[in-house]
Amino acid sequence: MPKLFSPEYPDGFIEVDHINGYLLPAPDIYVEPRPSPFFKVPPMIKGSQPTDNGNFLLTPEEKDDLISKNPRAEKWIHPFVGSLEFIRGKKRFCLWLVDCPPDELRKMPLVYERVKNVREFRLKSKKIQTQKFADKPMIFTEIRQPTKNYLLVPRVSGESRRYIPVGWMDANVIASDAVFVVPDADLFLFGMLNSSVHMAWVRMVAGRLGISYRYSNTICYNCFPFPLFYPDSYKSRVENSAQKILEARKNYPNASFADLYDEISMPYDLRKAHAANDEAVLSLYGRLSPEMDEMTLQVALLCMYDALREHFGENDEE
Repeated sequence: MPKLFSPEYPDGFIEVDHINGYLLPAPDIYVEPRPSPFFKVPPMIKGSQPTDNGNFLLTPEEKDDLISKNPRAEKWIHPFVGSLEFIRGKKRFCLWLVDCPPDELRKMPLVYERVKNVREFRLKSKKIQTQKFADKPMIFTEIRQPTKNYLLVPRVSGESRRYIPVGWMDANVIASDAVFVVPDADLFLFGMLNSSVHMAWVRMVAGRLGISYRYSNTICYNCFPFPLFYPDSYKSRVENSAQKILEARKNYPNASFADLYDEISMPYDLRKAHAANDEAVLSLYGRLSPEMDEMTLQVALLCMYDALREHFGENDEE
């Protein structure tokens, strides 16, 4: 019989009838990308892509220098966040010139020079589509910035973390294409994505970049088997536990997500809030329980996914 090896097993392994491609004792079910979720949950999309050769992007020092020389530029500079900035709390900024009039641009020589560099960079591109955007050198080539506060999910996060940090961002903060955004997210969705159930799914289906998870909206999010039916009181329980996570984070205003979600330095109140949220999310599924080990949970989620795929079709919306 095939054997699954793990130091968690008493003998270092267990014998199973079959091992699938995810190294699970389950049928050969493979998760395929979907363009939209199974259920009516808010869409998760990539952030905006500059394609600028770095000309739109600014370090804190570059931002201060630019404003000191071109004070008009201040209103056109926004905080800019990718996975690294979000998780490690690094400061970065960008020129966001979407509504900047041409006469205003010409009154900011240093900004004008950066836009000129963007145009020249795009003209030299081998991609026809990028060359076309040389005619729009003031703006990013892909703009998907939410107009209201949004939920941010980093595309890359270290696999040593029990949870991928997920958090709310102000609409003034420009999200790069190194993150995913959910413009219409609510507290319930925040709780779902911050749960051990979702993380068990991510650890099973997400890609890898070195020793980091590479989160995918088309697989990790769109294919995730959200719970089907549950009482409103159960949903309220998740909302309450999600709020407790946010409150625990606020107790450490100077800590980055890298500090908060390190397995050694993670504060006890935050760990406790996540544990309560895990139980609240598990209760939505009925047949899942806190006593399940992660492998058993993954097998259950994979079978749920297969049933949903059969019911809704490979790529059809509900």
